[in-house]
Amino acid sequence: MGCDGGTIPKRHELVKGPKKIEKVDKNAELAARWKYCALSQEKLRRPIVACDLGRFYNKDAMIEYLLDKSAERPNIEAAVHIRGIKDVKELNLTDNPAWEGERANSKGDRYEDMHCAMFICPVVGLEMNGKHKFCFLKTCGCVFSERALKEVKTEICHKCGDPFEEGDLITLNGTKEEVEKLQQRMEERRAKAKSAKKSKKSKSAETVSKPEDSEAPGPSSSVSGSSSSVASSSSASSSAASDPSSKDTKASSSSAIGSKRSVQEMTDKSEVFKSLFTSHSSAKRTKDQTSNWVTHTPYHF
Repeated sequence: MGCDGGTIPKRHELVKGPKKIEKVDKNAELAARWKYCALSQEKLRRPIVACDLGRFYNKDAMIEYLLDKSAERPNIEAAVHIRGIKDVKELNLTDNPAWEGERANSKGDRYEDMHCAMFICPVVGLEMNGKHKFCFLKTCGCVFSERALKEVKTEICHKCGDPFEEGDLITLNGTKEEVEKLQQRMEERRAKAKSAKKSKKSKSAETVSKPEDSEAPGPSSSVSGSSSSVASSSSASSSAASDPSSKDTKASSSSAIGSKRSVQEMTDKSEVFKSLFTSHSSAKRTKDQTSNWVTHTPYHF
């Protein structure tokens, strides 16, 4: 049985078989994880930051996300665990001298190596293209391959010389199991930081309350204070009895302290200065000028 053009259809064109399982291209998957931002899906460009789970982000895209988290963005689940700029670390990457950039094959007449990466390991020289495991230090942000850390075992960074611990190593774009371990470690670190903050607050509250308690006089201090006051009063009375002139000076000082002099009685002050006070005659009102009721918006003065 033929068609209009005299062609004979084959069996696979008439009978529909089972659908083939779609497979992800490995090269495309590696390029998406190692050459593009996990949040904005744009190509990675300096400055580049990484989170505690080992994902790459462009720093400007991360700042935009933190400033406005309500905006609708694709792949927002890749940055849900990030609370602030302190949760990411800027990476100290080493450029690849063999990288010619994207414009090197603009005409399309050259072979384009998909595995050529922008950055390499500064110790071994492996390219950071996803075929080899890489990790970064949370203390300084330097990036190395896992092979370099195994071959040259040290507790000091190979690039900047800062000391680090094993817990500061974070694997970049790891497997699901590695990401789960990193997430568990991140939650433990945040719980420790929260408990440390609470302990600091409690210690500061204790230090504030201690000086207040020390300043409060106890029973022994009150007894000693009363005895000293009695001794001082007795000595003062004996000195006063021996020296009669001291009585006059004390009486004059006590009268000067006890009596309050009014501003209106001061002769050295001007009338303008005296009118500033309520005791001046201009501030006093007669009965006709005062009112016995007040409203929210009084019209009677």
